Amino acid sequence: MSTPSNDPTALFRQLPGVDEVLRMAKVGQLAARTGREELTGLVRRALDGLRREIADGGVDAAGLAERLAGDAVAARVEALFLADRKKGVRPAINATGVVLHTGLGRAPVHPEAAARMARVAAGYCILEVDRASGKRNRRDDRLSELLQRLTGCEAGIAVNNNAAAVFLALNTFAAGGECIVSRGELVEIGGSFRVPDVMTRAGVALREVGTTNRTRAADYREAIGDATGLLLKVHTSNFRVVGFTEEVAMDELAALGAERGLPTCFDLGSGLFECEGATPLDMLGGETVVRDAVASGLDVVTFSGDKLFGGPQAGFLVGKRARIEALRKNPMYRALRLDKTALAGLEATLELLVDGRGDELPTRRMLLATAAELKPAAERLAERLDVLPGLRAEAIPERSQPGSGSAPHVYLDTWAVRVQHAARSAEALARHLRMGEPPVFTRIADDFVLCDPRTLLDEHDEDHLVDAFAAVCRAAEA
Repeated sequence: MSTPSNDPTALFRQLPGVDEVLRMAKVGQLAARTGREELTGLVRRALDGLRREIADGGVDAAGLAERLAGDAVAARVEALFLADRKKGVRPAINATGVVLHTGLGRAPVHPEAAARMARVAAGYCILEVDRASGKRNRRDDRLSELLQRLTGCEAGIAVNNNAAAVFLALNTFAAGGECIVSRGELVEIGGSFRVPDVMTRAGVALREVGTTNRTRAADYREAIGDATGLLLKVHTSNFRVVGFTEEVAMDELAALGAERGLPTCFDLGSGLFECEGATPLDMLGGETVVRDAVASGLDVVTFSGDKLFGGPQAGFLVGKRARIEALRKNPMYRALRLDKTALAGLEATLELLVDGRGDELPTRRMLLATAAELKPAAERLAERLDVLPGLRAEAIPERSQPGSGSAPHVYLDTWAVRVQHAARSAEALARHLRMGEPPVFTRIADDFVLCDPRTLLDEHDEDHLVDAFAAVCRAAEA
């Protein structure tokens, strides 16, 4: 009896054709879950994977026979299908303790805001029509009204994120001219967004003034020329310069702009709201409040909707009516404006703040949670995990951060659960948790997995977290 050849050419010939795999019963069952073209592509990918194993010398005749036996090929196709369905935007459990986690979608919106967004997305809604007259109106009139109440501004609009808000302000007021900004405020935030680069794209020339650590109003004044279109101040949200420092105060910049007839803008970044019924977020250590920036007399203040504000992704522009109208008339505004779903979520969030319910917003609630309040939750979670086979879990004092560039120097005292598995490294355990359903994201420290209850939204999150660890334990025993 001849021994099967390990020659790659002979092994390639043993692979089934695409049509042959498509006729397999198990593969045929996937046809009810996806289209024929997609299924054919999955089969090709499965066979390409086998070809690569052969070409790389990673499989011999015996190994290939095992990979082709029974439903093995169909199982490969199904695994590819399931892996594809795990990609993209999916719900996840945030057990990292980082409240505004950029990788996990930043601020979770209030349940009432989420419900309104879902209703609006699923059907028709009042967007650009007046209910009383039946005539067309502006889609963000209600948004502007709410922003006036909360910030003291004369008018406000919103675009798809704060980077777009800054771009719109630059392009509106300084396109073809110069924008003056302090050298110490030429920041780079996440995703390599750099102030100088966005100025270039907006058609604006950068005019730096001052030094890295010290800039005065006189520096701005001396730099003003015929080409000056905008005086800009940028909040250094993701770093701090300490020591021998000086920066231009908001009211100083506003006064200089008014004196010289030049528009002024302050990019606040995170956007801290303090209003009636909302507990001050004192732990953030002096972050500028939106209302204070507006009250300083600056023409335009920009800030994010999905950070400290606690709503869906957006970039707000609030300030003097004439300046906001100029922004609205810029053709770029139409390209950057919000859709009905984001507008609905922002309006709902603003209404919660107007109604004195700010502390109900998930972001504020998580930031305000004290270590003493979190300790019982950590101890309960540790008890539930410690009884699972192969796991050791204990509650320990820890620290977490606001995240997303907000108050980078601020740490929040918390309690976390330190977890170790007898047969898996911390990296392997964390990866297994991420690949589960729903995915669970944790922190790693000193070869332990840390779970911080600060960012668990409710008891369902805790249950899902325990189930995820239980699945790891079952897989390890299999």
